[in-house]
Amino acid sequence: MRALDGLRILAALMVCVFHYAGKGQTAHAWGQSPKELFPDLSAVATYGALGVQLFFVISGFVICMSSWGRSLGDFFRSRVSRLYPAYWAAIVLTTAACVALPSVIEPLRLNEVLVNLTMLQQPMGVDRVLGVCWTLWVEARFYLLFALFVVWKGVTYRRVVIFCCLWTVAGVFARVADNPLTDELVMRDHAPFFIGGLALYLIHRYGSDLLLWGIVATSWLLGQRYSTTALWSPNATSAFQERSPYVILLIVTFAFAAVAAVALGWLRWANWRWLTFAGALTYPFYLVHEHLGWFAISILHRHFGLEPRLTFIATILSMLTLAWLIHKLVEKPFGPRLKRTMKKQADRVRTQVLT
Repeated sequence: MRALDGLRILAALMVCVFHYAGKGQTAHAWGQSPKELFPDLSAVATYGALGVQLFFVISGFVICMSSWGRSLGDFFRSRVSRLYPAYWAAIVLTTAACVALPSVIEPLRLNEVLVNLTMLQQPMGVDRVLGVCWTLWVEARFYLLFALFVVWKGVTYRRVVIFCCLWTVAGVFARVADNPLTDELVMRDHAPFFIGGLALYLIHRYGSDLLLWGIVATSWLLGQRYSTTALWSPNATSAFQERSPYVILLIVTFAFAAVAAVALGWLRWANWRWLTFAGALTYPFYLVHEHLGWFAISILHRHFGLEPRLTFIATILSMLTLAWLIHKLVEKPFGPRLKRTMKKQADRVRTQVLT
């Protein structure tokens, strides 16, 4: 499934380009608006925010695939060992950069940084160390819902289909209720992308089916509506008014169509080894690219006077290099070790309870 790794790194690069050249807040790193520095690139980069929607469709597909045949404990341990080591490293590195260069981003208070280590800062009402980690809170809620309603009793075709249908209906009712708590629990705006990914994995595993394609089509229809209202609206901020609703629709359609192409086996030819390597860099790159990238931009462009386009390229390459270091020095050694430790402790507790 190397094509999925290719789509993952594409989504991460889309978000990265948005944060460097399509987001107005980046002006504090460049010293001026990125629209002035990159008038042509900025017009395209503003659509990079939709890389998140592609991430969510891929996540639905991958989580369904990776949880098949696993127990709830295995699912929990795999998610913790996958997410937290690189996340903690990114928190430490970003906090250190904020302390060293507060002129770019002011550091948070120690108590806020410590809460960020839990990945629960958003429901706690605490500022984020990593700007992109709002998506991790979305992912965590998806994992929780999927674990409670599907993985707990074992992943099957029937359970996943029922989960997709009920979650879709719950999202619609949540919009009618318009209650903050139900919105947080049901994730009415993000749910269609995860649901579409889940159904696409079932298509990959069991073949095309009218019911499954109906779930995908419904998810696409609801997802494009959310994306358009969120990223383009007459009442949106000036940063978003330049986006075209038709381009937004096109990119959302691409997100579903690209994962569908993987599900149908149309991208088997994309089997290059470097895609696996690129996929391994995606998560740490996604974590560090925004704020640490802004520090790199400020140093290279404002302090050393490097030309903007060279700064742009050099920053992306430096963040990819940093992602490789985190993967090699943190994820590879500590992720499996954390997983094994949790497994051993769970087995010991189970043995003590049984005896």
